[in-house]
Amino acid sequence: MNGGGHHPFVLLLAGGLAVAYAVVAHYTSQLPDAAHWAVLLAVLPPAAIGFGMLRSAAPGILGWLVAAAVVALAAAVWPLLQQHLGGVYFAQHAGVNGALGLFFGRTLLAGREPLCTHFASLAHDHVSPRLARYTRQVTVAWTLFFALMVATSVLLFAFASIETWSVFANLLTWPLVGAMFVVEGGVRRLLLPPEERLGLLATIATYRKSMAMRTPRSGKTPSPR
Repeated sequence: MNGGGHHPFVLLLAGGLAVAYAVVAHYTSQLPDAAHWAVLLAVLPPAAIGFGMLRSAAPGILGWLVAAAVVALAAAVWPLLQQHLGGVYFAQHAGVNGALGLFFGRTLLAGREPLCTHFASLAHDHVSPRLARYTRQVTVAWTLFFALMVATSVLLFAFASIETWSVFANLLTWPLVGAMFVVEGGVRRLLLPPEERLGLLATIATYRKSMAMRTPRSGKTPSPR
């Protein structure tokens, strides 16, 4: 059964949820003494993502034990989180962007396959030298993008008002990511022939294929070389 027809709806739903979360986070991050639901809103998304990564990295009882320890720690510091909700959102924003930067950047080390080149190899039978060079440059660009996001977040949180930081972190992050995709798509059209390009939906499908390949099934976890 082909689920490709559901992609536009899924993208629209995910986009709507992301916008709603960003708007709510913008207003709740400025609360001086947040309610329990506001803290939960700030903590739940990164906790869910972290738990998924933990279950992949440490399957079995070890993953559950680490998760239980993190939950116990969060419960112990819950009153402190309520008093510093802006700091929780800052840690979330800087941490997620930093993790994404490392996710891309580590594949640029000697002996590894750049992440975008890995995606291209899943979508094409053959990766030409031109495509390999371009996808390496795109991997560098995304690494620098996320590094710049972290640096800007740190500077604004340290030296600007919480309102200014929140506009950047909660309201501008997704538009900036979208702008990055648009710019990269334009550059791709200029530098690559049609047979070596991937559209947005094809890119998402390739990413899902990559994640499925990384899911442990028989004790082995493929990863970008």
